[in-house]
Amino acid sequence: MSNKKNKGQVIIISGPSGSGKTTLHKKLLTCKHKLLVKTISATTRPKRQGEKHGRDYFFLSEKMFLYKKRRGHFLETQKVFDNYYGTPKKNVQDLLKNGKTVLLCIDVKGAKVVCHKIPEARTIFIKTPSLEVLRKRLEKRGSEGSETLKLRLAIARKELKESRNYQHVIVNDNLKNAYEELERIVFLDYDCKSD
Repeated sequence: MSNKKNKGQVIIISGPSGSGKTTLHKKLLTCKHKLLVKTISATTRPKRQGEKHGRDYFFLSEKMFLYKKRRGHFLETQKVFDNYYGTPKKNVQDLLKNGKTVLLCIDVKGAKVVCHKIPEARTIFIKTPSLEVLRKRLEKRGSEGSETLKLRLAIARKELKESRNYQHVIVNDNLKNAYEELERIVFLDYDCKSD
């Protein structure tokens, strides 16, 4: 029997915008387990206030991003709302070789690509109890115009259909409960408890 504790693995977290996946992903990374790491994605979107290159994202020009894509630099890439996003391949490969558990917080299209390349990846889908709850969360952000909101909801409907292809689905109705379920799934092979 193989010892999973010494073997690196990929855990994919996906879900519609507004589902809480990023919040849960960040909370998960507060766990002190030394084998759990995030990858830093590359993007062409503008840097937001407080973000740093190499910490939050690798911020690239569109020309440089597309050059790296042509050279096979990325494990997966997607275009989301006029900006490109990609997961650097070498970073993931190096972390896996060192026995790390790599967390990828990516959309359903990117998840499909990664699962094709890394079939043993563990997949988790985060969703809200209903589209109405999702709409209210997006509205509460106050950063969405009416057209962008409609577009995000339309994309969410498509993404929700993909949830059946994930190994685990978490309904984020209550952040504390959703996090506890996420932690249980992620640490099936480890003895880690968050502070």
